[in-house]
Amino acid sequence: MPTTVSEELERAAVGTGGRGPDRRDGGEGEDARHRAKPPTPRSAYFTGLVLGLAAIFMFFVALASAFVVRKGLGNDWRPLELPSLLWVNTAALLASSFVVERSRRLLRTQPATGFGGWWGTGVLLGIAFLVGQVAAWRQLAAQGIFLATNPASSFFYVFTAAHGMHVLGGLVALGYVAARGAAHQQSTGNLSADLTAWYWHFLGGLWVGLLLLLTFGR
Repeated sequence: MPTTVSEELERAAVGTGGRGPDRRDGGEGEDARHRAKPPTPRSAYFTGLVLGLAAIFMFFVALASAFVVRKGLGNDWRPLELPSLLWVNTAALLASSFVVERSRRLLRTQPATGFGGWWGTGVLLGIAFLVGQVAAWRQLAAQGIFLATNPASSFFYVFTAAHGMHVLGGLVALGYVAARGAAHQQSTGNLSADLTAWYWHFLGGLWVGLLLLLTFGR
């Protein structure tokens, strides 16, 4: 009796052709296939990173477009005087990016002396950036400027909060790399350190762009 298309699909999904486990290799055929699976190439990880960064970039481009359009729609837009603390925070984030890159380059040497100290300093500077952003929010709140005060303040809080969430995720990744240590990074080809560092550099550049938009586009 001829088999149907549905039966063939079911057999393909199960992977046994309807005959149960393949006993010719002692029932370990599936395990052997998994063991024989080649490792994922580094380029695949970096392609995934680029796609992720592109999605984040497009999200902020959409916010920036909404910022520009909303500014021209009505007379309720009141320019926001940005806290000067933002420039200090920017310096901390850019310094963190520099320190992380310096640390990443140390992994090219054997032994990677100083990696942990440099990388940890980058983490601390990143935390300082986030703390400074919260302090800037508190300064605005003390002046009676909140999310719903006017459209300009709304965009400021949305921009900084969205960027801050991505920075928080970056700090988690930085902390993971620090916890694993230089020896682990070198044994894995510095993959996680490289990916994390490039993500961190992207966040630094993104923040500079946002700050310029908030400063000159207000």
